[in-house]
Amino acid sequence: MNEDSDNKNNYGDNFQQQSKYIVGNLPRHYLDWAAKPKPYKRYENAIAKIPLPKPEFPERIDFWDVILLRHSTRSFSKEPVEQNVLNCLLFGMSGLTRVFSTHAFRTTPSAGGLYPIEIYPVINNVKGITRGIYHYDISNHQLECLKEGDFRSEVLEGCLGQQMVHESAINFIWTAIIERSKWKYLQRCYRYIYLDCGHIGQNFYLISEALGLGACTIGALYDDELNKLLGIDGKQETVIYLGVVGNKK
Repeated sequence: MNEDSDNKNNYGDNFQQQSKYIVGNLPRHYLDWAAKPKPYKRYENAIAKIPLPKPEFPERIDFWDVILLRHSTRSFSKEPVEQNVLNCLLFGMSGLTRVFSTHAFRTTPSAGGLYPIEIYPVINNVKGITRGIYHYDISNHQLECLKEGDFRSEVLEGCLGQQMVHESAINFIWTAIIERSKWKYLQRCYRYIYLDCGHIGQNFYLISEALGLGACTIGALYDDELNKLLGIDGKQETVIYLGVVGNKK
């Protein structure tokens, strides 16, 4: 096996080594504040925009019960979930908590406060909301409908045929807008992007458990197929992770 083949097969090992911070040899660059990417994505040509009310959180949830009971669920009932469930999940994953004139903090941490992760709910079975592909407009706490219809089969194929995708009430597809993090962290940004998405995934699990729902995250994805489904290029913005949720059987 030649060196080029080794580099191709060991791309993960190579990335881990090449993205290390080394004492006395940190990358240096000046931040171009005029070129800083926008912190929010919006679809001005969305089919519909659905404002979401303030989430109604269940009372008297025992935090440690949620931590101890959290687990992955891969089978769901056919009962639809309530709109407030979707509302709580979206806000809990990336809702704005402390808003200032120049920036805002969210319910999950992010390296440098750059928040590269976008959320696309694929609605399958939510009371009062048409099936379709949506985008979460974080700054306005609203849904933007991008495509109406049943996309369970397409998401199923993009997740290597994992049946739970077809049974769940909502499939959350998490993407990353790479330049938001790369603007500051250069090639090291990919480490932080995956960590950021992991924080969101954990909140997703905990909120689901607190609401009595079943949930599971998926990392085995066909990137190109899901990027195409969302209409993103896979380079400037790309699919990172996916979560499925629904009522337990």
